[in-house]
Amino acid sequence: MRTIQFREAIAEAMSEEMRRDESIYLMGEEVAEYNGAYKASKGMLDEFGAKRVIDTPIAELGFAGIAIGSTMTGNRPIVEYMTFNFSLVGIDQIINNAAKIRQMSGGQFKCPIVFRGPTASAGQLAATHSQAFESWFANTPGLKVIVPSNPYDAKGLLKSAIRDDDPVIFMESEQMYGDKGEVPEGEYVLPIGVADIKRTGTDVTIVSFGKIIKEAYKAADILEKEGISCEIIDLRTVRPMDRNAILESVKKTNRLVVLEEAWPFGNVATEITYLVQSEAFDYLDAPVVKINTADTPAPYSPVLLEEWLPNSNDVVNAVKKVMYK
Repeated sequence: MRTIQFREAIAEAMSEEMRRDESIYLMGEEVAEYNGAYKASKGMLDEFGAKRVIDTPIAELGFAGIAIGSTMTGNRPIVEYMTFNFSLVGIDQIINNAAKIRQMSGGQFKCPIVFRGPTASAGQLAATHSQAFESWFANTPGLKVIVPSNPYDAKGLLKSAIRDDDPVIFMESEQMYGDKGEVPEGEYVLPIGVADIKRTGTDVTIVSFGKIIKEAYKAADILEKEGISCEIIDLRTVRPMDRNAILESVKKTNRLVVLEEAWPFGNVATEITYLVQSEAFDYLDAPVVKINTADTPAPYSPVLLEEWLPNSNDVVNAVKKVMYK
């Protein structure tokens, strides 16, 4: 094992797959000459050339459509959005083309494409640059949605996403690109749709994903000192969701808290809550609690932003609520 940054894990995954398969190329704003807005494609232009690492205009609708169309002629593109907030400009292509090509062609065409880039808040970037759209994309049949929380998971899951024959939404975080973690030297991939138990426990299950899971880790450390044992599940993949991992954990702990950096209405946490009450209701010793952002656009003010975002204190309070303490 060696310790590398999240951005390096992303670059390694893309580079290794592009060496393996010449039909793979990377396209997006500033991915080539500038080495990526977050340096997640550093050195790739030098290695693969301008035909496979392509700088685009600021035109998400256009280059999303070009990339999706190229899958129908045998290519396997990776499309980088500077942030998934900008994917809204090209969401028609993602939802109405990429997600539906296989079905609408009667299986004649597959659509092996990865759309990747940062999701959710990244500090004081204000309302239109601080949105989490995991649940939007996960609501669409035909799309797979991956949200890793660390360099190891990011590399293994991105390699699997690139090899997948269906469109994959791969969501990162601007605030995680500098995070460091252990990543193996050799080849490895991680299966899409399999959650990971990051911490075993007996009293309460906490389900989360992406960068906000760090708040669950902090809360679990605090709660452990008070004699409360938390089991933390990192979904890693929002769709397909590892339903069994959630249900088996809840059957063991009998309590569930879901932590998600998203607006509270109709989100991933809501789906998890429905899953557990419908398939493990008799195992619950308390109502499920879900923790989300405030139900407003993200504020710019640092004081308001701190109040808007879920934090470890929110998790501690939620756990104590389901523990009746």
